[in-house]
Formats: sequence, structure tokens, C-alpha cells
Amino acid sequence: MARYFIELSYNGENYCGWQKQPNAPSVQNVIEESLTKLNGNEAIEIVGCGRTDAGVHAQEYFVHFDLDKEIDAKNWAYKLNKMLPKDIAIHAIFQVSVELHARFSAEKRTYRYFIHQTKNPFRSNLSWYYPQKLDLVQMNEAAEKLVGTKDFTSFSKLHTDVKTNICTVYNAKWYEDENGIYFEISANRFLRNMVRSIVGTLMEVGLGKQNPSFIDIVLNAQNRQEAAVSVPAHGLYLWKIEYPTL
Repeated sequence: MARYFIELSYNGENYCGWQKQPNAPSVQNVIEESLTKLNGNEAIEIVGCGRTDAGVHAQEYFVHFDLDKEIDAKNWAYKLNKMLPKDIAIHAIFQVSVELHARFSAEKRTYRYFIHQTKNPFRSNLSWYYPQKLDLVQMNEAAEKLVGTKDFTSFSKLHTDVKTNICTVYNAKWYEDENGIYFEISANRFLRNMVRSIVGTLMEVGLGKQNPSFIDIVLNAQNRQEAAVSVPAHGLYLWKIEYPTL
């Protein structure tokens, strides 16, 4: 048995998210269908490094699949790119140890949320247009309070199937560049809707509606209703996945 990793990226605008769902287009389903055709219509199932919600993008994403044969990985990557729609790009296919798991072997995940504050027709579907003035100094002071191993129940979608809401956040910070501002957060794992609800809550601080200590209050409450409304999906990107041996 041979295990292969696929490195890819995708624009999530036209999908219900990563995971297969009945009667809705998903990134996983589109890739599996193409791989199966490439494999002579013998079914191939893939395991992704994590779930992204409807409309969320991935700058870097990994999946694995198993075959009882070895393949020309470079040729498969070329053919797969020809078969897939323009909003999914394959960067590489490569063989790995059968012990390496796309989801469970990942040690660190990084997300970025992009906001542009000057109207820009070329970024409208890839970044959130929010023209109101935000205080990044206060937002970064608040973001620092997220770092560490903590219970993020207040920033999680309700009624999910995870066993724990404890996550270890390694860094959380706002940045400014020529395109606007963006929030970057890295952790060992993320809960459903966690980043979007964190961004929405930090923006309450940036608008002067709350002070940075509000983050402590929200975290300690362990109640989703204490956090702010989630920001739109189209500004969010799964940015980087780190493995011990890649």
C-alpha cells in the first residue's frame, strides 16, 4: 500500500465547504471524482487536513489517499490540474510514509483573515470590505490574550461533534500592508467558526465598543452568545499547515 499527499489551494466561493455534503458541491467531492476518473474509475477517497466552511478559501491545503500501486505522481498532478475547475489548483503530489496522516499528523495550522478598507472591485470576493476606522493597537492587545492553551467554547459553533474545545494558540496578531489589514492566528487545532467569531470580537475592540480585557470575559464565559457576530466567510483563508516531516 502506498500513501500519497496532495498539496493544493482553492477558492471556496462556489463550494459548500471542504467536506462532502448531499446535494451541494464540495471541494472534497470534486477532487475525489477527478481522482477516481484518473484511476480508471476505481474509487479513490481522500482525507483532508481539516474542514473549511462554505465560502472559505485555502492558500495551502493537504490531503492524503492510499493506493495499492505506485503512480507517476508528477504526471498525475499535471492531469488532475487539467481535469479540475479553475478554482482548485494542484501544486504537487508526492509519496509519504503510510504513518503520515493529513489531518492527525498536522502539528500547526495558520489562518488569515483579510480586510480591505478602500473600495476595490478586484478584491470584493477575496477580502471583506470594511471602511470604518479600526484601532489595530487595541486589537493586538486584545489578540495577545488568545495566546496559550485555553477553552474556546465562546468562539465555537454550537452542537459540533468535537470531544473538547481546548485549543493551544501559538500566535494571534493583526498586520497592515498595501492591500489593507489582515489577522493571522496559528494553533494546534481550530473549532468550527472559531476564527471568524474571534475576528468579529476583536473588531468590537477596534471600533472602541469594548476594551482589550473583553477577550478575557468572553473566554471565561464559555458561552457563544458572549462573543460578537462572525465576520463573512470570503475574507478567511486556511493559510499554512505544518507537519513534522514535510
